[in-house]
Amino acid sequence: MANADALKKRKSNLPPPPVGEVSENIHPRQLIDSATYERIDARSLRRTGRTIQFNIRVTPDFDMQVREIAQRERLTLAEVLERAMALYGQST
Repeated sequence: MANADALKKRKSNLPPPPVGEVSENIHPRQLIDSATYERIDARSLRRTGRTIQFNIRVTPDFDMQVREIAQRERLTLAEVLERAMALYGQST
């Protein structure tokens, strides 16, 4: 059977926190005007307008090539394929 005495809260040996030495940056709400503050949802910064899922099977080599282009150009995989299709359309 477990010893319940070991689970009791122990008294801290630390001194109490100093009073009057707290920096102003501890209270950021005092610096923000809540009437004009608008919280930005990070998902809206990544929103692309793409809503249809497009799944295909490709070779490992093709996958690696597309992902390398996307990383190098700082694009999404969808943007790489859209640009490729635009170039394909221009060539025909």
